[in-house]
This record gives sequence, structure tokens and C-alpha cells, in this order.
Amino acid sequence: MYTLHIGNKNYSSWSLRPWVLMRAVGIPFEEQLHRFPEDGSSSYAEFKTFSPSGYVPVLADGDSGDIAWDSLGIVGYLAERHAAVWPAAPKERSWARCAAAEMHSGFMTLRNNCGMNVGLRCRRPAITPALQRDLDRLDELFAEGLDRFGGPFLAGRAFTAVDAFFCPVAYRALSYDLPLSRRSLDYLARLRALPAMQDWERAALAETFREPNHDAETAGSHDVIEDLRAK
Repeated sequence: MYTLHIGNKNYSSWSLRPWVLMRAVGIPFEEQLHRFPEDGSSSYAEFKTFSPSGYVPVLADGDSGDIAWDSLGIVGYLAERHAAVWPAAPKERSWARCAAAEMHSGFMTLRNNCGMNVGLRCRRPAITPALQRDLDRLDELFAEGLDRFGGPFLAGRAFTAVDAFFCPVAYRALSYDLPLSRRSLDYLARLRALPAMQDWERAALAETFREPNHDAETAGSHDVIEDLRAK
């Protein structure tokens, strides 16, 4: 049995990716949630007890004793054992891997300016040229995948790892009212409608524990108009 170590569901975009992938494609696992410290201190020492890098997510394989860390590393580990992780056809699989890798290493302005905070709703921020480039690239990438492979997901009919890598964008677009194309917003709405995503969102909104640095990052640079999280 796998154990997936994750952080707070309200904030941890990296944790969301393998979690939603495993749930959506039917890979059983036990969840171990580790809270980010509520006093704003570093989680590194605590997380280092189960994570080689000191960060989440981490996948522990109870059968083999292996450990996989980093969302991209975890997906690679799972793909060697579960065929549904990536598309079966070579063209779709190659494109999906490239798109997921781009999300993993890129879109830095979007990440830095619009951190994932599932329960908050903010007024649309000023769209700087750098942020607009990231949004334009999302529109371009989503349109390419949907056009080439027919949808409703990026690499065809089935939800795969490439979609999981863009699931945090679905929450960012909602929280910050990001001006993406209608087609992109429809795709992100399909992601949010997945049962696994709905389960994640319900759990995120039910969290009463907070990590002040994440919240201060959002409140310090955005006009928060609604907080849907449990008090």
C-alpha cells in the first residue's frame, strides 16, 4: 500500500497533483497530512523525518520500501507501475509529458503572484506583462492539447498526469478571477468538477488551521473579498 504525505490542502499545490491523480485514476493510497506550522516557523526539520528533501509531497511504497519525492518524481514512480498515469498512445504521451514538465518548472510569475489558496476569493489583480505572458501561454497550451487530441482533457478522453499538473491552476483562476480564455476556463471548470477535486476542495475549506505566511502573502498583495474556509 502507498502512503502519500501531503501538506495543508488549502495551500499545497504540489501535494494536490499526485493526490488528485491517484484518486482520479484509481490508485489506492493512505493519506498522511502534515500541517504547516501555525506559528509561521519552518516545517523543514519535521518534514525531514519522512521526506528526503524536507518538503511535501512524498510517496512511500509500503510493499517495496521505496520512497519517491517531488510531484514529478512521484508521477514517474507511479507511471512505471500503473498504465493509466500517462496516455497510452505515444504522441499523446510525449506531448503530455512535455506540458507537465513545463508546468513543473515554469509559470513562475503566476506561481509567485497568485499562490494557491483554495478558500479565498480576491479581486482581479493588476495583470503585469509577465503575468499576461503566463496566462497567454496557458491559453495556448490548453488550446493545443484540446485541439490535437479532442478533449475533454488535455491529452484526450481520459484524465491523466498532465491534467493533474494543471489542477492547481483551476483554483488559482477561481481565487484571483484570472482573465483566461473562455475555452481555458471551461477546461478548468471540468477539472474542478471531478469528484477527486471536489473532495480535495471540501477538505481544504474544512481546515481550521492556518499557515500565516501563506495567508499574509495573499492578503499583502491582493484585495481579499471573501474567505470561504471554516473558522
